Amino acid sequence: MRPDPLPVTLSAHARRRRTLATALAALPACWLPAWAQPAAPRLPTPAQTEGPFYPLEIPRDADHDLLQNGALSYPEGLPAWLEGSVSDLAGRPLAGAQVEIWQCDHAGHYHHPGDGGRADARFQGFGRVTVGADGRYRFRTIRPAPYSGRTPHIHLKVRLRGRELLTTQVYVAGDPGNPRDFLWRSLTPAERAALTVPFVPGSDGLRAEFAIVIAA
Repeated sequence: MRPDPLPVTLSAHARRRRTLATALAALPACWLPAWAQPAAPRLPTPAQTEGPFYPLEIPRDADHDLLQNGALSYPEGLPAWLEGSVSDLAGRPLAGAQVEIWQCDHAGHYHHPGDGGRADARFQGFGRVTVGADGRYRFRTIRPAPYSGRTPHIHLKVRLRGRELLTTQVYVAGDPGNPRDFLWRSLTPAERAALTVPFVPGSDGLRAEFAIVIAA
């Protein structure tokens, strides 16, 4: 006949861990420490109108550098880098996604017949890149300028395998024109926070980081 098994005795460390787990489970979520709370859900980047000035034809020079239009260099405005990542709601990079931006020149004119052909020929005005495995994109451009009725903004579009996933606009944090802009005012506070980014000084111009989250 086998002897009865010895009772299992928890170590002091194991007892402390079990007591802590029990205590945390009993606490309301708002009382839990940051490391014990679940991560906040990622929200998709809000969509906005395309506007009237998307190019009728994609320009011959449509790379990431809007300050170099063919052989022409653009010296106006405040040079800036707009960069960031394209990912899904789970945080996975959307490799192969195509990101486009377009914006007016320093004087507020677009390369579009509807704007009277007044745009500076030295400014490329439109750029397109395809993101790699890390989901990162980067454009060299200018801090967006205002034009009649609109606060400074950059238009942005994302496509993947021929399907349009998002069209939106990126705004400059702290710009005095924002509260007067009808599209910016129509956003909720959370949407404004998602679409409004600071343009901060860097070693080679201003820099703005804009994360794009796609419900793909």
